[in-house]
Amino acid sequence: MTLTDTLKPIALAAAMTLTTLMQTGSAQAGSPETLTVAGGCFWCVESDFEGVPGVLGAVSGYTGGKVDNPTYKQVSRGGTGHYEAVQITFDPDKVSRQRLLNLFFRSVDPTDAGGQFCDRGESYRTAIFVSNKGEKAIAEQAKAKAQGDLGQKIVTPILSAGKFYPAEAYHQDYYKGDKLILTRFGPKRQASAYKAYRKACGRDQRVKQLWGDAAPFAGS
Repeated sequence: MTLTDTLKPIALAAAMTLTTLMQTGSAQAGSPETLTVAGGCFWCVESDFEGVPGVLGAVSGYTGGKVDNPTYKQVSRGGTGHYEAVQITFDPDKVSRQRLLNLFFRSVDPTDAGGQFCDRGESYRTAIFVSNKGEKAIAEQAKAKAQGDLGQKIVTPILSAGKFYPAEAYHQDYYKGDKLILTRFGPKRQASAYKAYRKACGRDQRVKQLWGDAAPFAGS
């Protein structure tokens, strides 16, 4: 665990503050906004969205449950009600909430109510979290469009946003870490372990099967 990993949520907040200060006095510049989604393994969602132009950063965490300051062990065991989620911070002048939601639906299996891919259970279900009527309307539009394009019922709920708890430091930026760890695939660097997990879990294969060429991150 590195100091950089530990301070990621703090650094992202500082970047948001700095961006806001730099934009002061510009009537046309928008302040950074956040979008919180659950799409199964939060490593994968974080990896996908941190590469989208206009996204300032993404933090893996937990939300939607009834336990304060949950741990990964508690959430993954089940019973807390939390989702593995990712809070995405973005510049609305460069990428819209609608665009991000369209990407989100096409990066998951929104027809699966029991988890995502090889990860099963309540913490791995999909969801979108909204803070006001405007965000809810945008989410509903994105969901309706995705359902129309897919031609199947989408079970991803749109839920009222609650407290978001950043996950433990070792989960942040896991997909690009270089720490040597022991996995079921043998000793690997985190980045290699992540790729092996993602392939074995069948995430990209299933997304590609569902969405075809509309899948934005399959194979990433």
